[in-house]
Amino acid sequence: MKKAIIILCLLAGISNSIISQSIESKIREFARQEYPSDEEMQDYTYHQQVVGYNYMIKVTDSDVKSIAIREYPDDYSMQQYIYNQQLSAKNYMRTVADLDVKSIALREYPSDYSMQKYIYDQQLSAKQYMRSIPNSSAKSQAIREYPNDYSMQKYIYDKMVYGN
Repeated sequence: MKKAIIILCLLAGISNSIISQSIESKIREFARQEYPSDEEMQDYTYHQQVVGYNYMIKVTDSDVKSIAIREYPDDYSMQQYIYNQQLSAKNYMRTVADLDVKSIALREYPSDYSMQKYIYDQQLSAKQYMRSIPNSSAKSQAIREYPNDYSMQKYIYDKMVYGN
């Protein structure tokens, strides 16, 4: 039993060593491809990639992690950036108050929290704008044309009223 545990530990160590060497080689090659004739930038890129890799193996939100990996499968530094951006937007979307506007954002971008946040903010601003303007035929027409899109209502209204 003791021998089996020792052998398993040795195999795990060897396996981790092989994986580490594979990742290191992959990262070094990435740096060389990014800056084929600049060794200093290769070193900088290598370091940034290692930091990103170490960060990404520790993240906890698998949904957000999959977005980052899908967008940048070979760039750990960008994965880290996208992960943080998406996680922040996901947390923001959990706190929004206007469920009508939230449903628009979710419908348009069901798998991208950053875009959900962007659309939510745009739509909320446009909704508030449309509420603030007095009733008119231009406002009624804009609402009639785009009943579920406040940004387009605003666009149509402004175009009709201001010629923008």
